[in-house]
Amino acid sequence: METCPKLTPTQALLLRAAARRADGRVIPPNTLRGGARVKVLTALMQRGWIEPAGRGHALTDAGYAVAGRQRPATAEDGQPVNASDALQLLESIPLRPGSKLAALVAALGRPHGASCLQLMLATGWQPHSVRGAISGLLRKRLGLKVVLTRNAAGERVYRIG
Repeated sequence: METCPKLTPTQALLLRAAARRADGRVIPPNTLRGGARVKVLTALMQRGWIEPAGRGHALTDAGYAVAGRQRPATAEDGQPVNASDALQLLESIPLRPGSKLAALVAALGRPHGASCLQLMLATGWQPHSVRGAISGLLRKRLGLKVVLTRNAAGERVYRIG
């Protein structure tokens, strides 16, 4: 019987996110800095799950196996087939389906984004809770780039950019 290797939550998140990317690149979130970043990447390299690639790191076949996925097929020129960075970025976020955070991310993922009122209606949260979730959870913890603009009516419109 095959056992699953022991992973820290950060290691598991990095491997799952990289396995969902078409190129298999490992992109640590901006919140993972300094010694913690080095420690996580070194541990993954020592286990043979990632390897240096260009200016960063990429998953190996063993890394894909640990993440429970297979390496995506590539075209003859070496470019991944059907690569959609925005879609894969959203797929790499560990959200429970049907949760308020999932509703928030879905609303922000629309092409024109969502106003604060639309986000309040989607989640049932107060305005300060919506802004706090965007700032703390999405931007800082998950490392998403959330863009704030204003629409013609002057309302704040948030979208994942």
